[in-house]
Amino acid sequence: MLTLVVAIYSFYVLITIYTSVMQIGFVNQAKRKTAVLLSESDFLKAGNYAVAKEKMVIANIFVDYLLFIAWLGFGISFLSKTFVYESEVLMNVAIVMGFIVLNSFVSLPFSYYEKFVLDTKFGFNKSTKAQYIKDTLISFVMTLLIGSLVVWGIYEIIANFSNWWIWSFAFIFVIVILINMLFPTFRALFFDKLTPLDNEELKTQIQALMDKTGFVSSGVFISDASKRDARLNAYFGGLGKTKRVVLFDTLIEKLSTKELLAVLGHELGHFAHGDIYKNIALVGAMLFAMFAIFGNLPQSLYLEMGLSQSPAITMIFLLLFMPILGFVMMPIMGIVSRHNEYEADKMGSELGGAAGAIELANALQKLVSENKSFPLSHPLYIFFHYTHPPVLERLKALGVDVGESDKSSLGSTCQANI
Repeated sequence: MLTLVVAIYSFYVLITIYTSVMQIGFVNQAKRKTAVLLSESDFLKAGNYAVAKEKMVIANIFVDYLLFIAWLGFGISFLSKTFVYESEVLMNVAIVMGFIVLNSFVSLPFSYYEKFVLDTKFGFNKSTKAQYIKDTLISFVMTLLIGSLVVWGIYEIIANFSNWWIWSFAFIFVIVILINMLFPTFRALFFDKLTPLDNEELKTQIQALMDKTGFVSSGVFISDASKRDARLNAYFGGLGKTKRVVLFDTLIEKLSTKELLAVLGHELGHFAHGDIYKNIALVGAMLFAMFAIFGNLPQSLYLEMGLSQSPAITMIFLLLFMPILGFVMMPIMGIVSRHNEYEADKMGSELGGAAGAIELANALQKLVSENKSFPLSHPLYIFFHYTHPPVLERLKALGVDVGESDKSSLGSTCQANI
């Protein structure tokens, strides 16, 4: 059984690396051809950034694989022998949190390299090292506190219910919903400073747009995201009465009022079609499958590793194999998500009136330009990783002609995260 487990994980790693290698080769060829949506210099720069990030991804995957082998070989056993307490609850929570904390430490160098080497080199990073340390410490403390409570909750369920995996799924699913509701509040408290939009004319126009779809929010806010990153973005956070419209200050600075309203119209399209609930349902399906699998692991696996079938070990298995299930589910979620994006574009253009499609198209092209997103990708990479349709395809769906490109390099195009 252990051999099969390692084989499955190894296959996942090989497929992931192969996909990244194909993307690197594709982008290296495409970046030397006719520029698409970007100037020649920005096109080359975006290509170099895409390749550099993908190389970092490969390195990260390789380290994760070595870590996976180490955990199965001796790491889990080491934690079990290290955290020995009279209290079963404390011991199980300590073992799982020890696993989470050690994994977090291993990922730190990659996080630092991405922000202060790659993003700094290509002009995205605006954060200071002091800000990065502060953010990292806050995230670490929140992980310890919230993570410990969640692990404790799952421990109690495993210890007291025979069909524990069903109740654990329900418990985690409720937490996912709470996270969606509370995310804007937590982000405002600990990370970004959110200030109410003080442009009354823009606020009135946004309110009129929301009224058309019945979207009721607790306010429109500006995030000081530029202190960390130069990229453009916006999001609607929360559920029910906690919904907020949050605009990055970088978005306000770079887009015209009509373009900004077009972007918000797109997001309101997601609301009108209930896409956030569809996404939560998809996440719920993935969680259910995960708990169903790992709630029924054969005892032989534990015996082969010389481990007891304790709640802590079961939870660690869940965490170890979560990336595989996520990778399998991603194409399915991607297909659904890309369809939703087209529908949101359609509604966003309709909300904008006669010129709505043109304004949304202009906004999409600006997002590609300002975020230096490389506009070409390998089809296999899109299949596994893209949640948004290629921008050229979105522009065509909006009836906008952006000119022809070299079809030999056009496997597909980049996604804009709106």
